[in-house]
Order: sequence, then structure tokens, then C-alpha cells
Amino acid sequence: MRYLEFDLVLIRNRRIKLNLSQQELARALGFKDASTYLKYERGEYAFKAKQLPVLAEILQCKVTDFFVQNVA
Repeated sequence: MRYLEFDLVLIRNRRIKLNLSQQELARALGFKDASTYLKYERGEYAFKAKQLPVLAEILQCKVTDFFVQNVA
């Protein structure tokens, strides 16, 4: 069986590669502070579908890049 998994490592790596701070992403996504964004980046909270296009634009990638296919 194949399923899609959300790739949090890609999000972190793109942010670092583009030299963006957690605070910058927090502001762009409408969070109060970087600590809230960090919980999303760590997987403690799940990004919502409406946040993905914004995240993709900031990280200069496609929404589909956030998903990797795994075989169970």
C-alpha cells in the first residue's frame, strides 16, 4: 500500500537554504511568534491546507513538494 507523508524535513531545509527565520515564516502564516511556527515545523501541530500555498510561495517550491510517497 502506498501513502503520502508530509515532509517536514524539506520545509526546514528549504527555510534554512533560503536564509529565512522562523519568525519570518510565522509572520507570513499569521502566527503570533516563532515558537508557534516551530511547533508546526517539528510536527507537533499539522499545517492546514490553506497554509500550504503560502508556505510553498515563501519556500519557492510547489505544494506537491511537501509530500513524499511511502510504501507501507
